[in-house]
Amino acid sequence: MDPVRNPYAPGAGQRPPELAGRGRELDVFDIVLERIARGRPERSLMLTGLRGVGKTVLLNTLRSQAINRLWGSGKIEARPDQSLRRPVAAALHMAVRELAPRHRAPDRIDAFLGVLKAFAQRSTPTGRAGAAPKLRDRWQPGIDVPAASGRADSGDIEIDLVELLSDAAAVASDVGTGIAIFIDEMQDLGPEDVSALCAACHELSQLGAPLIVVGAGLPHLPAVLSAAKSYSERLFRYQRIDRLDRIAADQALCAPAEREEVEYEQKALDLLYEKSGGYPYFVQAYGKATWDHAPRSPITAADVRVAAPEAEAELAVGFFGSRFERATPAEREYMRAMATMSAVEGESGAVVRDDMDAAVPTAEIARALGRKPASLSPARDALIKKGLIYSGERGTVAFTVPHFGRYLRTQPA
Repeated sequence: MDPVRNPYAPGAGQRPPELAGRGRELDVFDIVLERIARGRPERSLMLTGLRGVGKTVLLNTLRSQAINRLWGSGKIEARPDQSLRRPVAAALHMAVRELAPRHRAPDRIDAFLGVLKAFAQRSTPTGRAGAAPKLRDRWQPGIDVPAASGRADSGDIEIDLVELLSDAAAVASDVGTGIAIFIDEMQDLGPEDVSALCAACHELSQLGAPLIVVGAGLPHLPAVLSAAKSYSERLFRYQRIDRLDRIAADQALCAPAEREEVEYEQKALDLLYEKSGGYPYFVQAYGKATWDHAPRSPITAADVRVAAPEAEAELAVGFFGSRFERATPAEREYMRAMATMSAVEGESGAVVRDDMDAAVPTAEIARALGRKPASLSPARDALIKKGLIYSGERGTVAFTVPHFGRYLRTQPA
């Protein structure tokens, strides 16, 4: 098989050649955009799921849908140590610049840019009282108009964000379209920023304003939002992005191959689904390795077995290993206990069932390590902060990365 013609793309956020199994999410977003265009009330959208299920790819595809409808759009990636103020200002600047050529009143655009500039420059002090914001938070946007006064510049991020997004929505309404802000890794926003974003979305929904937020994050994102504002459970439309079913996984492999006049034997597809578990990133990784090793079409199960060790070695370094290396010895001990508890061994000692993506009770982890639960809280909290585990329900934790438990059980203690 010619490796130059290899169609598969196992990259972070890289769109696969065939976006299989996501038709429902795309159709739902089309309906959201059309309803807003007709002045109907709609909720902002939150995508949740484990790493490797294609949330970023889907987020980018939804943004393309908005752009195709001539919406203004901007995208940001949340970071744990960065205020929302700077990136959301940059995203809205981009969105309004897309709308400006179609606006009949340049003065209205300039007035909004003045508010945007005031918002961007009014960094909220962090750390001790009155401390200066970090250099990266003192962003100077390339806006020629002077900063406005008395609008979105109070220093209270909740007040300012509500005012800024309301003004942005008014600009979009003038043009007869909307604005969509896309936020990746949304669970990494600070508590004040999450609260402000919920308040702004609440205000916009009450006004029926044509501006929506589309967020993507780990499975505990709904809990993060709910902790900030109790009404967030009703404020957003939540969509869980999960592994592909068998039909969609086969389509993700076969459709690109058919375009290259290559076929798969059924047993090869059976084995590829067993290896990948239907997770989109793994489907691409195993597909790419199998293509490179297969001597000819049709691709066989034997080709998959030969290629699998290479795919697994690449995943061990790039997908699993990089995350494992970020953990301290105490954190690794905690994760190993989680991994051990997710495996069920038969009489021979072999693993007969692997609930590697299931939640594990924290009390059971403490019991397995012979420790008091309170003494393990620092390790657990650090792992959650690093994005390696999450707590979807009180008293339980699970890995954010599919198959991570299986990987950990192969690593020396």
